[in-house]
Amino acid sequence: MTDPIREAQRQWNSHGWTDAADGMAMVMSIVRSQQLLMERIDAALRPMDLTLARFEVLRLLEFVKSGSLPMTRLGSLLQVHPTSVTSAVDRLEKQGFVQRQRRDDDRRVVLAVITPEGRTVLDRATEALNSQVFAKPGLPPDEVRDLTGRLTELRAGLGEEL
Repeated sequence: MTDPIREAQRQWNSHGWTDAADGMAMVMSIVRSQQLLMERIDAALRPMDLTLARFEVLRLLEFVKSGSLPMTRLGSLLQVHPTSVTSAVDRLEKQGFVQRQRRDDDRRVVLAVITPEGRTVLDRATEALNSQVFAKPGLPPDEVRDLTGRLTELRAGLGEEL
């Protein structure tokens, strides 16, 4: 079977787009790798009725000693639009994994608070992701570290403040 990205790169070169062919192959390889990884992540989280976005909200809340964060801070830490945070917290609240509370010292601030049920499902989800995705991401450990470093460089080169 022919690698479709390699074939596309060959076509780019044959059409005279040689200055962009390697970059196209890199970008499309990253996009396809992301799709494959998301399939594995979705399969690991599906039994807990979680998505990666909702897992990330729970994980952030659990990492904080208080188990709570202002909704605006969640969006900032996750680097997502406020409506995405609201949607994720809405679903987590319906599932009983998060509660919304007003902060006592400033009633305008809405906190997302992880519940005991949220901690339980988070433990299961973390174990599933660790065993099914993170421990064996498709490359040997030394190559994982190298690729992570290169991707950090790429993110910085694309303008992300690190």
